[in-house]
Amino acid sequence: MVALQFTECTNSSTLILNSPLSRKSLHHNRRRLSPPQSQGGGRRLHLPRASHSQPPPPLAANRREFIAQTASLSLALSSIAVFAPEAKSEDLLADWERVYLPIDPGVVLLDIAFVPEEPKHGFLLGTRQTILETKDGGYTWVPRSIPSAEDEDFNYRFNSISFKGKEGWIVGKPAILLHTSDSGETWERIPLSSQLPGDVVYIKATGEKSAEMVTDQGAIYVTANKGYNWRAAVQETVSATLNRTVSSGISGASYYTGSFNTVNRSPDGRYVAVSSRGNFYLTWEPGQPYWQPHNRAVARRIQNMGWRADGGLWLLVRGGGLYLSKGTGLTEDFEEVPVQSRGFGLLDVGFRSQDEAWAAGGSGVLLRTKNGGKTWTRDKAADNIAANLYSVKFIDEKTGFVLGNDGVLLRYLG
Repeated sequence: MVALQFTECTNSSTLILNSPLSRKSLHHNRRRLSPPQSQGGGRRLHLPRASHSQPPPPLAANRREFIAQTASLSLALSSIAVFAPEAKSEDLLADWERVYLPIDPGVVLLDIAFVPEEPKHGFLLGTRQTILETKDGGYTWVPRSIPSAEDEDFNYRFNSISFKGKEGWIVGKPAILLHTSDSGETWERIPLSSQLPGDVVYIKATGEKSAEMVTDQGAIYVTANKGYNWRAAVQETVSATLNRTVSSGISGASYYTGSFNTVNRSPDGRYVAVSSRGNFYLTWEPGQPYWQPHNRAVARRIQNMGWRADGGLWLLVRGGGLYLSKGTGLTEDFEEVPVQSRGFGLLDVGFRSQDEAWAAGGSGVLLRTKNGGKTWTRDKAADNIAANLYSVKFIDEKTGFVLGNDGVLLRYLG
């Protein structure tokens, strides 16, 4: 009996036929080619299994008939290969799917959020005044125009978005604050003071008409009246804190340029931030009057830091190293975890659950852990993505995205 095996190549639409033919027998198995299915930009080619419901045709009588049958089969397969859609290798990821966006290639994606009241309704932000909207869970996206953000001749960089119920907030650079109370159907622009210290890089919706806003100079403000009045939660900027504590032994404090490289918030309101040069990091908890600086516990400079699902910290260093804090809570005691980053820097970590997390980085690096970060494996299927992956965002255990430069967006398949 003839054994046929179809293989779809990741870099082309070529179909390979492995056929250990016998000179005495050849079975014709009719196959139907299902139409290509596309979901969120991914392309897959499905070839159903051969049907065995009908009896096999008569055996080939002689060598001439055998050759004729083989030639017919080869011609049929050639026709299938000609009409098969081209599959891109970067689309065929094991756990992620590439979503193609209607934006310029040079756009860097910066943040994503979904409306809790409408789980499939979300917004995606980026550079070059990019705001995209989805209403099908992230499979497709369309540009969203907000007139109040287009009045002035600015090319905004929208940094952060957050929702609580139907209420949402967007902040960007130059200083801009947008607010919605109807799940993003309409957006209102709320004025920000020109005296604001630094650029607004993060906002968190905390309740009805309430939010928390952070600048890259360490200012934290809270509002309870839809952003018309803001109260400072920190009494002084990071520069003032370092000038006052420069003799406390913080390495690199004298080189501080006055801004953060990254800042991340835990679910309970604690913050960890990395200095612009990566020399040290800072933490803040609700109720503290100012940021607390900490020496870095590793030789290489820090790239990014954030919170694990168990309340501990993860730390990325330049060059691809990953460290985890010992225990939970704030600490300066870290231990390195071996990772296969191929020498490319890791840029962000996102936890899907208590045990599973993904790390992303330069040149399409994607790593996964299933044991809380103790060991990591590389998703080699992402190696062909020609982009830096800057951010990993999980909305819940079933919904996740990786944001990168050049408009690259990956959707978690689960």
